[in-house]
Formats: sequence, structure tokens, C-alpha cells
Amino acid sequence: VQLQASGGGLVRPGGSLTLSCVASGSIWSTGDMAWYRQAPGQQRELVASITAAITTKYADSVKGRFTISRDNAKNTVWLQMNSLKPEDTAVYYCAAKIETSSTGPMRDYWGQGTQVTVSS
Repeated sequence: VQLQASGGGLVRPGGSLTLSCVASGSIWSTGDMAWYRQAPGQQRELVASITAAITTKYADSVKGRFTISRDNAKNTVWLQMNSLKPEDTAVYYCAAKIETSSTGPMRDYWGQGTQVTVSS
């Protein structure tokens, strides 16, 4: 199983970016999917998560600005980021809980990270 993240880049404050993450390989089912981020010198933090039933959670710092969504059939998760701030600068990682067979268990898989830089 592989998670491939894309969509990062350089954007001015107030701008928008959309990150995408596609899970591929021998996938039986996909559970929770999430986006994390890690800024230089800081710990990795949860940005947003979404269950297979499309229940979402957000870090307080991104509520109202970021939107997480997914397509269960395509094993894809997106993070729409609006009103970006310099403090949103970080490497963003996608993560997913995936079963590779009908007998489980769910395991955690991570994408390779994509850099988001918010700067004028």
C-alpha cells in the first residue's frame, strides 16, 4: 500500500491550495484518513481527519479555513486550504488506516509529505 500526496507549493498569505492524497495497492477497506503537518523544529500535529462515514474534525487553528473531504471509491482524501497564513507553513503528510484483507487488521500508512510555504 502506498499513499501519494501532492499539491503543495508556495502561496502568498490569504491564498489557497488544495492537497490531494491517493492510496493505492492491495486495499480491502479504508478507515479514517487524515492530514498532519510538521513545521521546522516542531512536533507533527493533526490538522484534520475524516472517517469513512464523512465525520470530520479540525485543529482549532484551521477551523473555518480548511476543509477535508474524501472519495471512498477512489481512496482519495483532499485538504482545501483557504486564507492561508505564514504559520501554516509546514510539510503536510496524509495518513490512512487501511485493511489489506477481509480479516484485517487496520494498519496506519503515511504519505511522503508535501511542502506548503506561505510567504509574501
